[in-house]
Amino acid sequence: MNNKLKVLRAMRNWSQADLAERLDVSRQAVNAIETGKHDPSLPLAFRIARLFETTIEEIFDDSL
Repeated sequence: MNNKLKVLRAMRNWSQADLAERLDVSRQAVNAIETGKHDPSLPLAFRIARLFETTIEEIFDDSL
């Protein structure tokens, strides 16, 4: 799944570790989501969207 997580994180000058701490996940989890190796759970996707004050659809693109 494509996503804009890295771009959103960079716009706030947050490291992967900074974002991981805010989401209560590991830095490796953030990296896996950013690189498309792992899709977040629905509760985590909602936390990400709330943190960036946007919708899940704006961050994650499930189109092929």
